[in-house]
Amino acid sequence: MRVFDELCPAPPHWDLDWDRVREAFAWVRSLAGVEQDPVHHAEGDVETHTRMACEALAGLPRWRARPAGERVRLFAAVLLHDVAKPLCTRRDEDGRVTAHGHSRRGDLLARRILWEAGAPVGWREHVAALVRHHQIPFWALERPDLRQIAFRASLLARNDDLVLLATADILGRECGDTSEVLDNIGLYAEYCAEQRCLDRPRDFPSDHARFWFFRRPDRDPDYAAHDDTRLTVTVMSGLPGAGKDHWIRAHRPELPVVSLDALRTELGVRPTADQRPVAVAATERAREHLRAGRSFVWNATNISRDLRSRSVALAADYRARVEIVALEAPPRVLRERMGRRSAPVPPAAVERLVRRWECPDPTEAHRLTREVTG
Repeated sequence: MRVFDELCPAPPHWDLDWDRVREAFAWVRSLAGVEQDPVHHAEGDVETHTRMACEALAGLPRWRARPAGERVRLFAAVLLHDVAKPLCTRRDEDGRVTAHGHSRRGDLLARRILWEAGAPVGWREHVAALVRHHQIPFWALERPDLRQIAFRASLLARNDDLVLLATADILGRECGDTSEVLDNIGLYAEYCAEQRCLDRPRDFPSDHARFWFFRRPDRDPDYAAHDDTRLTVTVMSGLPGAGKDHWIRAHRPELPVVSLDALRTELGVRPTADQRPVAVAATERAREHLRAGRSFVWNATNISRDLRSRSVALAADYRARVEIVALEAPPRVLRERMGRRSAPVPPAAVERLVRRWECPDPTEAHRLTREVTG
């Protein structure tokens, strides 16, 4: 993106003009004065740490050796890696400053910031994934599910990017001896290289093998799982106004549709009311298609990974092939489309969905299709 490209340190001097960065981004200015745990962040508030992390990144030879586009993308990730700390910082009962959950919240917030700024989808999702996973190299070797974590990160972004981000994060602190953490980051890089997922997506024998690897923790990633699917379930995902109904008419006109909007109308349930009756009715209709072995479309916003996982799990239980179609549109286009609807979704409800928006990723389905409409 142009604004990050203009602000990113560049040869020959690799200087960071922090005043220009602050002027460009209100969310950077919001980091000023946000406390941090002095044991791990003696350098001061979150803005100070973010500046120091960006300066550390600019000094890394491995970052300087990257192509310009990759340098800019990593610079954006370092700028955004702690963007959610103002939302998550608390003092616990012992008076210690904590920021639990800031990586996940940072993923959501970074996605929104970059979406509103018009960033390309792939670029945006790469950066958001780095923000979400930026702490992984610090402690990953202690995790029993390390393989799944590393493989997922490789499919959403790149683990060598994650290593550079984590290195800049640690070097941008004043917290005593950092050698142990830097060693852990190095070991994580070695592990990813051994697992063929350091600078590329982890390969699988088939999309069916990949799908089941992320559903069963003990699965051998190189096992060529027999594809015994008997139907296809197309799971739609997108904010209201993204164009889901239009896409279904254009691309799946022959299939039956389980539509939550249609069920709300049929049951007389308002969008702001309790949605459990709608969910129950949708699940029962989906089961009818699954039992009969009929391919169908599941049409709902399915904004969060948790919501999608329920539909995907049900489909997988009936040996269905799962295709997720993720649609989105620029904010202006969504507002215009909502304004033309006879019964628009209330703005407050749309805002709640935007705050929870997790873009689907390749670990969730056999096939992922992403499209920008409008």
